[in-house]
Amino acid sequence: MNEIRAISLFVRTATLGSLRKAAIEQGVTPQAASLAVTQLEKHLGIRLFHRTTRQISLTDEGRRFLESVQSPLEALNDAMASARHADLASGPLRVTAPRSVGSTVLWPLFEAFAQAYPDVQLDIQMEDRFQDWVAERIDVGFRAGQQPDGRIIARRVLPIQLIVCASPDYLVRHGAPATIDDLVSHRCTGYLQPNTGKVAPWEFQVGEEIVYRDIPPSFCINDPELETRAVLGGLGIGQLASFTAVPLIRAGQLVPLLLPHTVQRIAMYLCYARRTQMPARVRLFIDFMTERLLASTEWHLNQEELGAGKQAPRRRIRLKV
Repeated sequence: MNEIRAISLFVRTATLGSLRKAAIEQGVTPQAASLAVTQLEKHLGIRLFHRTTRQISLTDEGRRFLESVQSPLEALNDAMASARHADLASGPLRVTAPRSVGSTVLWPLFEAFAQAYPDVQLDIQMEDRFQDWVAERIDVGFRAGQQPDGRIIARRVLPIQLIVCASPDYLVRHGAPATIDDLVSHRCTGYLQPNTGKVAPWEFQVGEEIVYRDIPPSFCINDPELETRAVLGGLGIGQLASFTAVPLIRAGQLVPLLLPHTVQRIAMYLCYARRTQMPARVRLFIDFMTERLLASTEWHLNQEELGAGKQAPRRRIRLKV
């Protein structure tokens, strides 16, 4: 027997003076309501109602029981309603993201969510290391790369392109590579992978295949943001993630190179654990972020921009004298 449901049916029957009306209000059949009240009487060992074919009325024991449970039941219903309402837009929410995408792509959205839902206590962990989400109580995580394994739910929310680019100043001084092989005669930056400490190979789309090349670096660093600054400063050509490079390309601060060989195999994923009872504030955050990231066009080159690299003739960059 569901005691709370049975007591609720008893109180509403006593209030409305009708078992049928109480059943309709509670969303059960009259037969189910009658059975619940009968079981409650057996459980309590008292008779709660006088029943005739025409009416139902409280016994003395039923009246005393009503007086004792009515206020607590109302308080319980108020507390449950308050909890359901409050959970929509309040409570703690722990989020993790890599520093590179967190500080550029995600931070403006974190700010927007915090302004829209000020009673949600965001706890943002900018981490490049892999974390134990269960042990560290992570509600939502963002990961850049290939799709995570099936132990977590992962939504693809943003494509990530790997774009070879250089500053206009570098191209004035050194010219632009026409082919992948030309890169060996240029100064290039290298990204040191945090998990291995080795320089990451560059990736190129060649026909239907992805080709990996070890490009000798003239400048190495283990921070994507600082590598971007090095390319902006004219220290060399770099292969940068689109969420870093594209705003600078569109602003004229970087020039994309070798566009037909741009790789688009990876993406950013919004991840969360498989849970049947997800807090509403977590679902609210997931929907908020997913909707905005999927609609965004500012962090990757569109097909027209990628196609321009295939059709446009190479311009000669003349040295200033």
